[in-house]
Order: sequence, then structure tokens, then C-alpha cells
Amino acid sequence: MALPSHQRRVIISADDFGMSLEVNEAIEKAHREGVLTTTSLMVAAPAAQDAIERARRMPNLKVGLHLVTIEGDSILKLPAITDTQGWFGRNQLELGIRYFFSPHARSAMKREIEAQFRAFSLSGLSLDHANAHKHMHLHPTIGNLLIKTGLNYGLKAVRTPYEPSNPLNEATSLGDRALHYWTHILRAQIRLAGIKTNHYCFGLRWSGHMTPEKVQSLLPQLPSGTSEIYFHPATHQNTQMAQLMPGYDQRGELNALIAPETRHCLEENHIHSIGWRDL
Repeated sequence: MALPSHQRRVIISADDFGMSLEVNEAIEKAHREGVLTTTSLMVAAPAAQDAIERARRMPNLKVGLHLVTIEGDSILKLPAITDTQGWFGRNQLELGIRYFFSPHARSAMKREIEAQFRAFSLSGLSLDHANAHKHMHLHPTIGNLLIKTGLNYGLKAVRTPYEPSNPLNEATSLGDRALHYWTHILRAQIRLAGIKTNHYCFGLRWSGHMTPEKVQSLLPQLPSGTSEIYFHPATHQNTQMAQLMPGYDQRGELNALIAPETRHCLEENHIHSIGWRDL
């Protein structure tokens, strides 16, 4: 039964499932021993098959697609959108311009997104939700293709990365205002498709530093409605992760998920842990 919208509800999730064995190990541990209920799978990443096998052994862990269109491996390795190794670039502005203005790139991206949804379907896992690596679905082209393609695969929910500053005791920045503008566009796309989304999302400003102290300070401040709190846990960083995510305290994020104090904080503040299907 759906909970009243005035209550505080939270979806506790982890991104980058499949990126590495270190990430997969942490996500399994956080689900079995902690408060993690949901994760998002990178289907072309090096440890994707290991992630799928772990997910099959954890039927209560809800898994969605973590669509990769930046800073990661592709499936089709199309030259219009990747380098010769099939790797998406890291320059978000450059990629955003290409995806918007180049018909050739848009056509290739449509094929790639279809391939990633198809790969998820072939895994045999139930598609719980979808989002995009580095929140690239805020880009109107990527958001539109993710939603339209996802509907053909039973997509029911998409993350909206709208993070208000007040619960974080932070001032609203120009970057926050720009992000909020793009979330309005994404929400319109989601609403038009008739699928579900969250009210708020936390983990952007403190990305890589969602430590026990930060999370336990955030939880009592959560606003009414449904918040997603997402993490990047890992048992430790390998060489590639250290290059792509320098300074991330991924072990600290794992500790936040398994700390008994985090579960106690949820209970003490009457915050209901839910999944995307409960929206």
C-alpha cells in the first residue's frame, strides 16, 4: 500500500554496480548487512557479469539500468560517440553539444541506448528503474531517448536529480539553480511518459563523501515526500577508479550504509525505506 505523500520516504541506492569487483563487493555487503535496497547496473562495465550473478543471489535487491553515455564503456563502440576503444569521453560540455547538434551522434546514441536496455533485459533481471551515469539524462536528448526506449522494456521509474540545499545546511549556488532548471525539463519528459520519479535526490553535492556523519546529519532534515539518497560504495579504489574519482571516500560511503547508527536514525526519525515500485 502506498504511503501518504506527507510522510518522509527514502530510496537508498548505489550507483556503478558492475564497474569493478570492489564496487560489487561493497554493494552486496551494504545490502546484506546494511540499509541499501536498490542499485543501478552498468551493463558494459568490466565487472557487469559478476554484478548480475550477485544480483541473482539477492532477490530483494532491486536493480535498474545505470545508462552510460559518458566516462565509461559502450556496447556497440560506435565511432560517432566513442573513441577507438569504445570509451565515452569525459568532457561533459563537449559531449552534450555533440549529442544535441549532431544527427549522426544522435542516431548512434539511439542505437547504443537500445543496446544497453537490451543487454539489461538479457541479464534476466527485472528492470526496477533507470538513471544515467553522471546524470546525463538531464540532457534533453539523452533523457528523451532513455525514457522512450525504456518504455519498450517496461520502464516504470526514472531518477530526477533535484537536490535542495536547505536540508544540507548549504547556500543555494548558481550551479544549483542551473541544475534545477534542467530537472524541470526532465520532469516534464517523465510526466509526459506517465512514469514515476522521486521528489528529491541527495548525493550530488557530497558525491563521494556520503560518510556516516554526513548521512546521519542529513536524515533528520529530509523533507516530506520521497527522497532518493544515492551512494558510490566500494571496498577500496582500484587504479581506474582512483583516476576517474580522485578523492572519493568510497569506503566511507560503504561504512555509512552498514553503520547501525544509520538504520537507527531512519527508525528514530520515522523515515520509511521504500523502492521505486512503491511510489
